Amino acid sequence: MKQNTVTGIALVAAFAALIIALGAVSIPVGAAGVPIVLQNMGILLAAFILGWKRGALAIVTVLVLGLVGIPVLAGWRTTLSALPGPTTGYLVGYILAAVVAGLISATAIGRSKPIQITVFIAAGLLAAIVQYFCGAVWLTFRFDMGFWQAFWFTNLPFALGDTLKAVAAALTAVAVLAAVPDLRTPKN
Repeated sequence: MKQNTVTGIALVAAFAALIIALGAVSIPVGAAGVPIVLQNMGILLAAFILGWKRGALAIVTVLVLGLVGIPVLAGWRTTLSALPGPTTGYLVGYILAAVVAGLISATAIGRSKPIQITVFIAAGLLAAIVQYFCGAVWLTFRFDMGFWQAFWFTNLPFALGDTLKAVAAALTAVAVLAAVPDLRTPKN
């Protein structure tokens, strides 16, 4: 195996572990049963620091571990136990959010720190909208809710927190990439 491959696998595993560790925070909110979590901040960190491919792979790793019965999701649930519930769309949205955040943030790599932070925050906010969209589609399908009701009213309680998580992830990622620039190349 090439050194870059081994390093890439180790980074994916490390960020999968970070995402799992952030599952310790799960605060129930609202009638739909979707909790406030920190795992989506871990997803942003993975996408910002590793890029969209390795960031998405870290999330897929977490979800696959949950499919085999390991409690990796918020509240220490398995992916299997979450599938019939209200969060399935959000879990799919995690993967798509990593791709969106990683692709958008790649445009800021190598630019000034204020531009990087601004682009990373914007990428994090768009990633949250992707998660909201996927969650709303699932809630519409599974719980017979109207799409706009699911999109706006179910997700509204999360908007401020997700904005704060996007800012925190952007500031953290820019600092990490300044300290260890080889973690990510501009193309990923």
